[in-house]
Amino acid sequence: MKKIGILTSGGDAPGMNAAVRAAVRCGIERGMEVYGIKRGYEGLLDGEIVKMEWHSVGDILQRGGTILRTARSARFMEQKWVDHGARMLEAFGIDGLIVVGGDGSFRGGVDLSKRGISVMGVPGTIDNDLAYTDFTIGFDTAVNTILGLISNIRDTSSSHERSTIMEVMGRHCGDLALYSGLAGGADVILVPEVKCDINEVCRRVLQGQATGKAHSLIVMAEGFDMDATELAKTLEEMTGREARAVVPGYIQRGGSPTEKDRRIATITAAKAVELLYDDSSSKAIGVNGGELVAMDLAEALNVKPEFNNDLYELSNILGKGR
Repeated sequence: MKKIGILTSGGDAPGMNAAVRAAVRCGIERGMEVYGIKRGYEGLLDGEIVKMEWHSVGDILQRGGTILRTARSARFMEQKWVDHGARMLEAFGIDGLIVVGGDGSFRGGVDLSKRGISVMGVPGTIDNDLAYTDFTIGFDTAVNTILGLISNIRDTSSSHERSTIMEVMGRHCGDLALYSGLAGGADVILVPEVKCDINEVCRRVLQGQATGKAHSLIVMAEGFDMDATELAKTLEEMTGREARAVVPGYIQRGGSPTEKDRRIATITAAKAVELLYDDSSSKAIGVNGGELVAMDLAEALNVKPEFNNDLYELSNILGKGR
């Protein structure tokens, strides 16, 4: 392959810029032309494609977000627009494409691969919901961002002797809540993968009160059965303790990526370039068991997620209020 493209799609994630940097420079090093596609699949459909040079990706390694911008494309869910996207790549002479994003972005890549485009998926999403890889780009940074917020909220929650429910992102995956809640010493962690009785939550809060604990912290994944405001109201009514809901929202997505996210982004994007250079079929690149892996793109999307029940049970033991 002589010409390759790269786009970032879906929700932004810290480390996407590191992936773009590695793809551009590794591609140029191999004698390839690298084109940046702005605003994800939307930009592809509109022909927002620019040639990238070595200096185009200077001073971006430490930056959050994505210099290529990103968007969610409703058009690209229609087959006629996927055909249009494939024709656009052909018009620019682009033989292969690197897609940095989550499961929806990868599905778009699968559709393009059916039209003869070799697509390499690089896992960029804070949700950590691509099961073929141990961790996705942006997850580690987001966990540490949430952890900092937990520490700040704990001070206020303790001062006012109240219960605080923090609702974190993750869609249908509870990993952000689990990892940040465990590291942040949450009394209760609520995730979509595990059913939890509201009476049990109240009992845990009351147990803490009985031992003189000044506050209670609950970390909830947004995919749980109820939202944080609803839970705060119920908790206040049932325990008699003031309760507040905190929803950090997009704050979780920003910030300078951690070493781990920069490293995963760099090595997976470099591998994507290598595979395109070798004229490989479409692959999803990730890290599994500490090893760099590449598997069929469509098959990667079919890998079933396995929730870490051991970590969850450990959090329950450590969060008991007795």
